[in-house]
Amino acid sequence: MLSIKGNNCCLFYFSLFRYDLHLPAMSETMTSVLEWVVLGLNVVFLLLLIRENIWCWIFGIVASLISVVLFFEAKLYSETLLYSVYVVLGVYAWVQWHTNSKKTPMPIQTKSLVFHGKALVIGFLVWFGLGFFFKTYTDSNLPWADACSTSFAFVATYLEAKKVLHHWIYWIGVNVFSIWLYHTRSLPVLALMMFGFTIFSVVGYIAWKKRLKLQVTP
Repeated sequence: MLSIKGNNCCLFYFSLFRYDLHLPAMSETMTSVLEWVVLGLNVVFLLLLIRENIWCWIFGIVASLISVVLFFEAKLYSETLLYSVYVVLGVYAWVQWHTNSKKTPMPIQTKSLVFHGKALVIGFLVWFGLGFFFKTYTDSNLPWADACSTSFAFVATYLEAKKVLHHWIYWIGVNVFSIWLYHTRSLPVLALMMFGFTIFSVVGYIAWKKRLKLQVTP
């Protein structure tokens, strides 16, 4: 009988999950194809998001579902968790935007420095919690770095769903960090995608800031 106990328990289940479901390891060709598919879907997502088009969330949800598979294969478990949450938040954002569109378009909004300070504190707490968990209980290759991008992406995605202007600033930081993270895990297409996302985030921030000034306030 195989005995698994203590901290090795979660590592055991993470490492055998694929084999329990009889799922073969993904080939490099398939991984590359899926990376390009994700890249294309996310480019459409960002272009629509900048234009505040609700259909952006459909492309984002599909891209996130594929990314879950890619990151699990790469043993980036925090990223796997992150993109799973992206799917949920994508549905949440769709509902939020759709509900508001029936009345009046959901406006772009800004938040105080105190609000963003609290958001950053939450990000750091989640970073510590995820980093500790994946360092202790999984075979994640870069647990703390992986957890860092994941935790602050959580914050950015929530603010994005609420149409907070400065969510773009959070994304700039996350995307720049993720370029290095994905490069180290031999995911060059996704690293390139993060570089493009950084540019898109700058463009998005400028576009939303201009649109905010044009909003009619009651």
